Amino acid sequence: MAFGVEELRVLRRALALALNPAPASAEDVQDCLRLAESLDEAMREGARLRAFLVADLGRYRAALPGTAAGYLTLLDEALGAGYRPDPDDLAALRALRGNPVAAALLDRCQTMAEQDVRARLARGASARGTATAVTPTVPASRARLTALPGGLAAEEERAADDRPEKQPSPKPGPAQQPSPAPSRPIPTPGEVFPRRKPAASPTKPPQQLAAG
Repeated sequence: MAFGVEELRVLRRALALALNPAPASAEDVQDCLRLAESLDEAMREGARLRAFLVADLGRYRAALPGTAAGYLTLLDEALGAGYRPDPDDLAALRALRGNPVAAALLDRCQTMAEQDVRARLARGASARGTATAVTPTVPASRARLTALPGGLAAEEERAADDRPEKQPSPKPGPAQQPSPAPSRPIPTPGEVFPRRKPAASPTKPPQQLAAG
């Protein structure tokens, strides 16, 4: 990616504003926005070109060794566009190492592959170091066992609390207390008021005296 004179002027002004914050004019802001849009478009165009080169490179690699010249040219162009060689490219270059161009590209691709491996290992070590720093360790001599709430004793206490308490039976009230048995039987109305016997009718009527 190459910048023109005008683009370099805008980039220099943007860097100066970033290093020494100061009020920017409207013209400077518009120039920075146009430069950012141009960079975004150039990155998108580079990604499209790289994808096209990689697809074309795969077709040439599949047709080796008859396409060795075209494959080596495309591989060199793809590497310049940011392509990282894969194991298939390394295997193809080893098969073509009798060609001076292929030997030079093999050395270049092996160096790039080693750089990628070292970068991955460094990222992995950094991630492991961050995880170790975040997770504290407690020495065994300072670790103490403490009783945690819960367990069998807590379950028994909870069961005892949930068990209903035995309520004393209520004392009988006045209406419920049994009446005392009478010392003598209560007389019936027939005994208190005896029925009178009817008077006996005369068997013979009184004789009436005849007037003489």
